[in-house]
Amino acid sequence: MSFHNFVGHDDAKLALILNAIDASCGGVLFIGEKGSGKSTLARMFPGLLPDGVPFTNLPQNAMEEALLGGIDLENTIKNGRNVQSAGLLQRAGGGIVYVDDINLIAPEIITLLMKAHGNIRSFEENNGSKPDQPFPFTIIASMNPDEGPLSSHFMDRFGMCVLWEGLKEREQKIAVMKRALNGTGAGINEDDELRRIIQTARRNLKEINVPLKIRDIIADACIKNSTAGHRGDIFLFYAARAYAAFCKETEMTARHVDGVLPLVLLHRKRALQQTKRDDTQKQRHHEKPENEKNGNEHGQGNGHEPLQNRRNVQNDHDRDDAGQDKKPPRQSSDAEKIFDVGADFKVRRLTFRKDRINRAASGRRTKTGSSGKRGRYIKSILSPNNDIAVDATIRAAAPFQTIRGRKELLIIKHEDLRFKRREKKMGHLVIFVVDGSGSMGAQKRMVETKGAIQSLLMDCCQKRDKVALIVFRKNKADVVLPPTGSVKMASRRLLEIPTGGKTPLTAGLLGTYNLISRVHKRSPETRFLIVLVTDGRANQSLTDMPVREEIPKMAGLLCELPSTDYIVIDTEDKKTFTRVDLAGEIAAMLRADYYQIDDLKANYLTEIVQNKKSVGI
Repeated sequence: MSFHNFVGHDDAKLALILNAIDASCGGVLFIGEKGSGKSTLARMFPGLLPDGVPFTNLPQNAMEEALLGGIDLENTIKNGRNVQSAGLLQRAGGGIVYVDDINLIAPEIITLLMKAHGNIRSFEENNGSKPDQPFPFTIIASMNPDEGPLSSHFMDRFGMCVLWEGLKEREQKIAVMKRALNGTGAGINEDDELRRIIQTARRNLKEINVPLKIRDIIADACIKNSTAGHRGDIFLFYAARAYAAFCKETEMTARHVDGVLPLVLLHRKRALQQTKRDDTQKQRHHEKPENEKNGNEHGQGNGHEPLQNRRNVQNDHDRDDAGQDKKPPRQSSDAEKIFDVGADFKVRRLTFRKDRINRAASGRRTKTGSSGKRGRYIKSILSPNNDIAVDATIRAAAPFQTIRGRKELLIIKHEDLRFKRREKKMGHLVIFVVDGSGSMGAQKRMVETKGAIQSLLMDCCQKRDKVALIVFRKNKADVVLPPTGSVKMASRRLLEIPTGGKTPLTAGLLGTYNLISRVHKRSPETRFLIVLVTDGRANQSLTDMPVREEIPKMAGLLCELPSTDYIVIDTEDKKTFTRVDLAGEIAAMLRADYYQIDDLKANYLTEIVQNKKSVGI
C-alpha cells in the first residue's frame, strides 16, 4: 500500500507532509487505539523524502550509550586509543527517528531524545567533526493512551499531534481490505508526484512572504486557545509556512494558519481542558457537603445517595402512606449502593527499598538490578556477562603492561576482564483489596477510599506500575480490575464498585493469594504491594470452619509468598463503644503495617504507601 492510497486520516497525512517540507515543524505525535494504522502510515513517511534519507526506529529497550554513541571496544583495544562509535541519533541525522509506543519508553531516554532534537546538537566528536555540530532530524511517534500516559512536558515538545480514531464507516473498512489485497503497487505514481511537490515546496520555503498581520493572527490564535509557553506560536508559524509552500503559493494567509491550527494546538489545548476539568471536579467535591445538607432538609435521605437512581428504591420505604418521613430504620447491610469517587489529589513520591535482584522489568518506581545492558552503570564486577566494563578492564590490566612486554598496544588478558553491574528502575504490581460490605458505606468511608485509590492509580500509571483491584462483599471476592496500566479502565472500574452485603474477608485474602500466584508464575520477578482496606468484621466464611479460624490460616499462606509486602487500613469507627479492633489482629497475622481510619484522609493513604519502605524492612 502506498502513502497516497492509505485510507482516511487526512489530517495525519497532512502533518507528515508538512514535516517532510520543513523539519522545523517539530515532528508529529499520533495518539490512538492499537491496530488502527498509526505505525503503518508512519513507516510510509520515508517514501516522501529524497533518496538516502535515513529512517531509524528507536527500540523500546534503547540505552543511553546506543542513543548517543560510546566507546568502540574492539577498535579501542586494537588501536590502543579511544575510538568512538556513532550513536543512533547521529546516524539519523537529516532523517527520521520513529518511536513506537513512546509512552512506554523510559523517561530518561525520552529526555535525551527531546534534548537532542530541541538543541539539534551532536554529542560526540568523530571523523574530524567538531562537538555540537548540528544534525537535524524529525521525530515521528505513536502511542496508545490506554497503555499509560505521556508527560505533558514531552507532548508539548512535539510540533503537531493527531488524535487517531479507527475507521468506523463500512465503505472505508472495505477500501482497506481491497487495497491490502491489491499489494503494494497501487498508488506508486501518485506518491512520485507527491514527492516532487514536496521537493519543490522545500526549495521555495524560504521565499514565502509572511505579512505582519499573520504574526498577529498566530499570536491571537494561541492566546484564544490559552496555550502555555511559546512553542505553540513557533510551531504554528512553521506549519502555516510549510502549508503555504505545499499549496504552491508565495504568501502566507490566514487560510494557511487555520488549516494547520488543529494539528499544532490540539494537544496543548487538551492539556488546558484537562486542568480545567480537574479544577471543576475538585470544586464539585468541595461543594458537595452543602448540597447534601440541603438534600437532607428536603427528606432526601443521607448525604451519600447512590449515583444510579434505580438503586434508590429504599427511599420509598422510608415514608408512610401519607408521604411523611418515618423514623429511618437501621440500614440493612444487604442494601447495595454505588458511591461517588472522592476528590483526587497529587500523590507524593512513593519510595520503596531497593533489592539486588537482576530484572528485565521496566518502570519508574524503584531501583533494582538490571539483567541486560539497559540501565545506569554503577560498578564493575568479576562475574562474567556480555557487558564489559572497559574502564575497569584497562585499570586491571595497566599494572602488568611492563611484565607482559607491552611496546605499543595495550595487552589485555582474560583475567583482566571486568563487567558492568547496572541499575535501573522498575514498576510494581499494587493490589488493592477493598472491603465492599455494607459497613463501608457509612461516614463517607468508601467515597474517601475511592478518591485515594484514584489518585494512586494516576501516580502508578505515571511510574509504570501495574494496578489490580479486588473487592470482597456478600459471599465472594471479585477481581474487578485485573493487572493493568490503563488509567481510563481503572477509573471506570473504580466508579462502578458497589457496597452492601456481608464481609467475606477470607474470600478476599484467598482471591489475593490466587492472583499473586498466577502473576508470579508468569513473571517471577514481579514485586507486589498489597493494600487491604477493611474494618476486619468478617462474618462470612468459605467453609464450615469458623471465620476466626479461617483468617489465620489464609494469612499464613500469604506470608509465605515472595516479594510481597502488606498494608492494612482499618476503616472501623474508633469513637464508638462497639469497636472490636479486629483489623489490628489481621495486620499482625500478615506482618503488615497497620493504620486506622483516621489516617485515611486527603493524602494520607499515599503517605502510608510511601512510608511503608522508607523506614526500611
